[in-house]
Order: sequence, then C-alpha cells, then structure tokens
Amino acid sequence: MSAIQFTGEKLLHMKIFNRNLLLIVLAMLATLPVRAQEEAEKPETVYRRSSLYPILLETKPVFSDQSEAELNAIVMKAYDEAPFPEKYNDHRLSEVSFKFKDYSSISAEELQKEEEDSGKKKNGRKIDQKYLEAINKYLEEKDVARRMVAKWFNRKDDGSFDMSMIHDRGAYNASAMEVQLASGSIRGMAAIKDAGEELIKNTFVVVNRMRFVKNEPIARATRDVAIENAKNTIDNQLAQMAAIKTAEIAYNAAKDGYSVWNVAYLYQLEWNDEIADKFYMDMWMDSTSIDPERKAIFDNTDIFKLNYVGFQKAKSLVLLGIGKKPEEILTVATVRNIDRVYVKLQKEYDVFKTKTPILSTDPIIAKIGMKEGVEGGDKFDVLEMVWDEKTGLTRYDKVGSVKVKKKDIWDNRYVLDVDDTKLENGDEEKEIKGTIFKGGGRKVMAGMLLRQVK
Repeated sequence: MSAIQFTGEKLLHMKIFNRNLLLIVLAMLATLPVRAQEEAEKPETVYRRSSLYPILLETKPVFSDQSEAELNAIVMKAYDEAPFPEKYNDHRLSEVSFKFKDYSSISAEELQKEEEDSGKKKNGRKIDQKYLEAINKYLEEKDVARRMVAKWFNRKDDGSFDMSMIHDRGAYNASAMEVQLASGSIRGMAAIKDAGEELIKNTFVVVNRMRFVKNEPIARATRDVAIENAKNTIDNQLAQMAAIKTAEIAYNAAKDGYSVWNVAYLYQLEWNDEIADKFYMDMWMDSTSIDPERKAIFDNTDIFKLNYVGFQKAKSLVLLGIGKKPEEILTVATVRNIDRVYVKLQKEYDVFKTKTPILSTDPIIAKIGMKEGVEGGDKFDVLEMVWDEKTGLTRYDKVGSVKVKKKDIWDNRYVLDVDDTKLENGDEEKEIKGTIFKGGGRKVMAGMLLRQVK
C-alpha cells in the first residue's frame, strides 16, 4: 500500500469520524433546551439552602398537671414527628432534646416560681438569661459546633474527611476540591472558599422551649384585677356595673383551652478564613492519607464555635373539644407554632432568612405561603446567583422586586388527615403550587430566588 493511498484512507476515516462527532454534538445540543426546561420546572432542587439543627429544651412537662400526662405525650410525639422545614438542609445530630435541670444551677421549682413572677419586664430578662446559660453550657459540653463541622465533611471513625456533602448541597466539584487539598494549595482555592461562605457559614442551631398554659387562671386573674379597679376608681354605679360586665364578658371569651408558648433561641456556626485555613492546613485528611496527629488535633480543637444571634417568641390559642380529636388539635397547634416562631426569627434576623426559587414567571409563582408568614403586599427581592470571575465566589445580584398578590396566597400550613384535593361537590380542585406575585420585570426568570424584604 502506497503512502498516498494510506493518507487518502486516513482522511476518509477522519471525515467520517468528524461527521459522526458533529451529529453527536448536534444531538446533544438539541437536548439542552429540554434539559433546561426540566431544570426550570424544578429549580428548588438545585439552590443552596441554609442548614439547620433544631433541638428541644425541656424545662418541665409542657402540661404541668399530672392529669394531663396523656396530652404531654401527644405534644412530644407531635414535636418529634413534625416535618423538617423544607427551606433548610437537615443538619441534625443524634440528640433531639435536653433537660434544663441538667445544665442549670437553679432548680425547676425555683425557675417555676420565678416564671410566675416574670410579668415584670426586668424579671423576664433574668429568666431568659437563665435559659441562655443552660443552652450555652449544653452546646459547649456536647461539643455541638465541632460535631456539626464533622458532619459537613462526612468525618469517619479514622478521622478522614470527604467533600460528598459539600457536593450534594452546593453542586460543587467534590473530586476537584479534594485534589486541590491533597496538593497542599490551600489559599486561592475559590471553590472551597465559596463553599465555606455559601454553605458552612449558613449553618444554624435553633433551640426550642415550649409549654402549654391553661387560659382560665390567667383570664380569671385579669378579670379580678379589672373588677377591683372598677370598684375602686369608678364612682358612678351604672358605669361601674358596665365595666364589671365587660370584664366578665372578656373572661368568658378567653377562659377556655390553652395557650401554647414557644421561644426559639438562634445560634450560627462560626466559619471564616482563619478557621478554614486552620482546618484545611492542620486537620484535613482523606482516606488515602490517614494521620493520627491530624485526627488528634481535630478531636481536641476549640476553634469551632456557635455564636448566639437572638431569640423570638410565638403564642397561639388552643381550644380542645371543638369537634376534633385532641391528638389532631394539639399536633397541629404544636407544629404550626414552631413554624410561626421560625417565621419571626427570619423576619427579625437577615442572616436566617431563606431564599425561595421562582417556579414560573407567567404568573410569578414560588413555593412559599402562609406557613412562612406570607401576607398580602409583602415585598421580596428577586436575586440571580452569579459567579464573580474576579473573586471566584458566588454572589447574588438583585434583578427586580415583587409583591404578594393579596388573594393568591398559598395556604401550606400544617394539617392532619385533611384531603385538600377535592371540593365539597366532588369536583377536583386545581392543585395550588405556590403563592402568586406581581411585578418583577423582564429580567425575572424561573430558577431565580426570592428573599423577603424586612
């Protein structure tokens, strides 16, 4: 075979190969709009959520009377089985609760007495401080911050780490990160720094303190004070009788059932460049480079901390005996009150605010509703997640703003054994996917994120 013949056959094969390659590339390109459309329909699966570890602070039974032991069991079961907030990644550790008496210098009896007198604002702050002291002691003794970092990097018994959770929650290239770490090139690794800022830094602990209080004693005390004031300050007999009658009416309206109180204390995992450098330089190792010294450094370090952000309180009325089973009433009240206090934390503290992806733009719909405290007229910024080439970090650019349409708010509050898919006349009800917003402008696209304006 001549060289010319060989070259000619080679060129022919190359042409066929290039033609086939072109057809493959065109076929792949043809599928991109479909895949893009599929991603647009499910944007909530790819956005980066904050991570959350909720835990219950037990001070005493949520119902104080021994006769209400059954109700206590219902509430605790409801708390244990409550749906995890879907706007957060689940970062729970093994413990789900701890007892106040195990981490406080004050007894439960003394605390109860102080709580009964906590109507005064000054004494109320003193009570809150007692709870914070117990929470801080628990978090420190249980080494919660270090264990939360260990969970982020999927730490094994031999002390090795990997980036699998970083990959799953942030869509980063985990293997590339590990290669960079193995090479020793710590500084300047933009993706690793971005993961710290976007994911690890946005890790929270919420400690819930909950109790149910009978309304009747409080309503009675309020009535008695009002009547006593009426007798001592109103001379006109008719006016005095009217004031007393008003007090009795108010008592009858408020005396039934219970009030559920929930206080939530918010903590944030501290993560910055200094902590990250120490972790990667002194403690990081993968399964191929086990080092007992590095393992010991991580086991004994105290650089990981949880910083206290603040607290919020929520209260709601619970009426038993209104045609539904106590289990359903108490379960719904428990879960909804927890949701309510999360909403208050989000509105008060920007760092705890969630982002919600836009599902569609005609109209603008997002999976957020009454459970998240959405009300008509609420304002939200529309954010686009972009990659900053200069810094190598992710940033969120505001591209518009929207408002909630008053009559189109999604009722996604927790319910039990309720079939929302059918109307009374038997007709199928159209599935509601979320709350409808107005405004935004042309730049708003499905997959962008909404964040509520304070």
